[in-house]
Amino acid sequence: MKIVMFTASLLTLTAAAQARDIKSEIDAANAKWVAAFNKGDAASVAQLYTEHATALPPGAPMAKGRAAIQAFWQGAIQSGIKNASLKALKVDQFGSAAREIGEFSLDAPDAQKQTVHVVGKYVVLWRHSGNGWKLDTDIWNTDK
Repeated sequence: MKIVMFTASLLTLTAAAQARDIKSEIDAANAKWVAAFNKGDAASVAQLYTEHATALPPGAPMAKGRAAIQAFWQGAIQSGIKNASLKALKVDQFGSAAREIGEFSLDAPDAQKQTVHVVGKYVVLWRHSGNGWKLDTDIWNTDK
């Protein structure tokens, strides 16, 4: 019985350590995304996605594949969206995949071309490969 208790405790500690590690890795990948976006570098943003990733922006068609995702983010940058930030609230790992739930904020022009602060939430499905964690499915919407 002691061995079972010890093994269960060890597995719990290992799972907690893995959860912290994956969150740190996702936070680092998000920092790269934010830095690239805020520099206006849609090509670098797109490289953080898997080759066949899908972005599901609100009120717009899906962007499938890196080229389409790069074009989408280039359009967002050119429209005046800036000062993006991401905050991962929860990251769960499922083998070579992970799900992140988080919050974002950014500044964007409204219909009158006035800059407004926008906040919202997102879910990302990440895939791990030899190149680290990459976004595979990205969906978000605003709080308003």
